[in-house]
Amino acid sequence: MSETIQTEYLGELRTRATHVRSGNRLITDAPPDNKGKGEAFSPTDLLAAALGSCMITIMGIAAQEHGFDIDGTQAKIWKIMASGPRRVGEVKIELTFPKNKYSEKEKKIIEKSAYTCPVFLSLHPDLKKTIEFIF
Repeated sequence: MSETIQTEYLGELRTRATHVRSGNRLITDAPPDNKGKGEAFSPTDLLAAALGSCMITIMGIAAQEHGFDIDGTQAKIWKIMASGPRRVGEVKIELTFPKNKYSEKEKKIIEKSAYTCPVFLSLHPDLKKTIEFIF
């Protein structure tokens, strides 16, 4: 099995991660409140972004399988840090769906699928996850 991601430390609390299969790259910076410049996503920002992206992706798969779509769905994501030790204490996600007049059954499919995303299921139970669905 080959690696998925290669990450290089560039100095000054900055890294460059390369997705091996596609060659896509992203930069991370430490945030200003942790001695960094905050000029790019921090690693903990990526954790929060991964959760939002994963939830939307899994909801999209479920919608496809059931014959409807969630195209245009948007997520607003808040990452709240905690201390002792420094960590992400809470991620709040507000999911806003297009005005498609989803049935109650479709809404249940969407909500249930969101909580089955691999990132959600991989996060420690002590990490508070507050999710709001706006239809």
